Amino acid sequence: MAKLTMTVNGRTLSADAEGRTLLSDFLRGGLGLTGTHVGCDTSQCGACVVHVDGQAVKSCSMLAHEAAGSTITTIEGMANADGSLSTLQQAFQDHHGLQCGFCTPGMVMSAAALLAENPKPTEAEVRHHLEGNICRCTGYHNIVKAVLAASGQDVSGVGIAAE
Repeated sequence: MAKLTMTVNGRTLSADAEGRTLLSDFLRGGLGLTGTHVGCDTSQCGACVVHVDGQAVKSCSMLAHEAAGSTITTIEGMANADGSLSTLQQAFQDHHGLQCGFCTPGMVMSAAALLAENPKPTEAEVRHHLEGNICRCTGYHNIVKAVLAASGQDVSGVGIAAE
């Protein structure tokens, strides 16, 4: 066991972890941040995406000790300072970009990384960027609409041909 310290959602936090502890397990079990979901433990589904030093990372594919000293943002850290939903989170709600909600934290975190890199992505760029995130409920159209809406773009024609 080793004590790991990292800055998570703006707060310096520490907890003990074994060397084999995955970052996803450390966040959920060690720090009590259960918004990061674990769907597969094989980095296939994307439900566990968090930001590590500003980069989107599937936290089930990273050991917690690799993130020691890093700055981590989880879904709990995406809200505005007053606790209201961020623009991206609100867009997911407004455009029905979630159904059961299991994939939503990873989708939001991946989408936030895309928008940080590319503030006005095309529909194709959003779809390509989210390929590493699996949603078994929504069919993706409304997720894509939410991301485009959060970027300030018109979403009236998104997904019409595919629906």
